Amino acid sequence: MENVKFDEKGLICAVAQDYETGEVLMQAYMNAEALNKTLKTGYAHYYSRSRKKLWKKGEESGNVQKVVSASFDCDRDCILLQIEQTGVACHTGARSCFHDPVVTNERAGLTFLGELVRVVEDRKQNPVEGSYTAYLFGRGVDKIAKKMGEEAVEVVIASKNDDKEDLTREIADLSYHLLVLMEQKGVSLADVCTELKRRHK
Repeated sequence: MENVKFDEKGLICAVAQDYETGEVLMQAYMNAEALNKTLKTGYAHYYSRSRKKLWKKGEESGNVQKVVSASFDCDRDCILLQIEQTGVACHTGARSCFHDPVVTNERAGLTFLGELVRVVEDRKQNPVEGSYTAYLFGRGVDKIAKKMGEEAVEVVIASKNDDKEDLTREIADLSYHLLVLMEQKGVSLADVCTELKRRHK
């Protein structure tokens, strides 16, 4: 790999990001061997500064990171890995290593969709008594599709009025039911984004 700017210890910073939701999952370091193994095998390898050795993410836990794409920053001293994460990324058991907030507010970005997708998946696989999501899955695609139709009509009606908050709520309802339908039929956010990108081209 040419023109990679390793530091005086022979390392570059590596950031792992969920390819589907954009969530930043972890940050680690790579030396030349880790970088080459990552690109050759398609699975994230890092260099442990404390143990002073190469390690494959998930080699013991099974929480491997399959690399979907990799990009250097403008200075080529940091690499961004967009990955498909198996299990959790953090050794604490958290989904992301970045779970210690310093500044927070009520507004949520697009990455919350990833969190919601995982909740929907879990409700299908592990139904919870009293869960509306589990209820929908229990009733099947006809019920889910019916709710989709109802919510779509409510979005159209709300769009005719001058009430942004009401329209936002209706779009949220529609989006949630769409995620449930997608999970029921095995369609992922990545599938949809891939199709949108194909059309964009």
